[in-house]
Amino acid sequence: MQFGIFTVGDVTTDPTTGRTPTEHERIKAILRIAIKAEEVGLDVFATGEHHNPPFVPSSPTTMLGYIAARTERLILSTSTTLITTNDPVKIAEDFAMLQHIADGRVDVMMGRGNTPPVYPWFGQDIRQGIPLAVENYALLHELWRKDVVDWQGRFRTPLQGFTSTPRPLDGVPPFVWHGSIRSPQIAEQAAYYGDGFFHNNIFWPADHTKRMVALYRERYAHYGHGEPHQAIVGLGGQVFMRKNSQDAVREFRPYFDHAPVYGGGPSLEDFTEQTPLTVGSPQQVIDRTLTFREYAGDYQRQLFLMDHAGLPLKTVLEQLDMLGEIVPVLRKEFAALRAPGVPDAPTHDSLRAAKQQSTDGTADTER
Repeated sequence: MQFGIFTVGDVTTDPTTGRTPTEHERIKAILRIAIKAEEVGLDVFATGEHHNPPFVPSSPTTMLGYIAARTERLILSTSTTLITTNDPVKIAEDFAMLQHIADGRVDVMMGRGNTPPVYPWFGQDIRQGIPLAVENYALLHELWRKDVVDWQGRFRTPLQGFTSTPRPLDGVPPFVWHGSIRSPQIAEQAAYYGDGFFHNNIFWPADHTKRMVALYRERYAHYGHGEPHQAIVGLGGQVFMRKNSQDAVREFRPYFDHAPVYGGGPSLEDFTEQTPLTVGSPQQVIDRTLTFREYAGDYQRQLFLMDHAGLPLKTVLEQLDMLGEIVPVLRKEFAALRAPGVPDAPTHDSLRAAKQQSTDGTADTER
């Protein structure tokens, strides 16, 4: 099982000091956080994609390329690549290039995005969000798997004899997760292709997550990719830790109360009861995270959101140190609970080995 963090890259005023970091400071902080993730033993760093204030990650592959050069084993991912408003040809090129730069330590999470104005900024209509996601990914899937592509669809000019360069490293495209909070069509899309399904698992209660993951598992099996328990699932989550829970609640409360994404809504206590947000001691985070398996089943990737709501860099780095201490416990506990036959999280090496095995098997059959 893979553990890591994801960032939305918000630039938010620290309510305890009244200071707002500059865009430059926030970008540099995200880079430091990613490098720290590897230092404390995490597996994955993922960045969102946003094109509007107060967010800064408008060019994920630029950011991930830098992190690739500063790390050795960290898997570099997105926590949303906008499949609706990005050109699939450019996605194919950018992430194949990143694959080569990072020696395969790359995967990608496709999503529609949740900022309506982004669609017209990039010449698209939000009312076509689902059809765009379906068509654009169908093209991307083909671009990574065929050397020469002929294509005609509704939303872009046709392609004739087109080859996307560079080709995926070792002929193995980056593993794709389809991220969704509320759209069953995206769970269906992930199942159809046999790709991974990542549920945000932040703002919604457990019963909603359970329904979405169950739908994906059922449809994954329907399309012949394996049994439901063999489907590839990832979950998000939010945590804030201190050695004792009272200190954690006291320190995090002003950030919760004033952050734009939370402010004016349920209380911190209600939110932690109704959603996966955990504010407390390391043991409370361990115990709460282990309950995710009760409604999502055995899953392959757990990402935490930790650098948001105006938390200063020093605090986030402290949080990562604490996360690094509890992840070995989570690994051990999840491994002990895992049912037989549940696959590991895909990596470039495992996908390359599977492709080679398939190629060898085909050659044996032909002989």
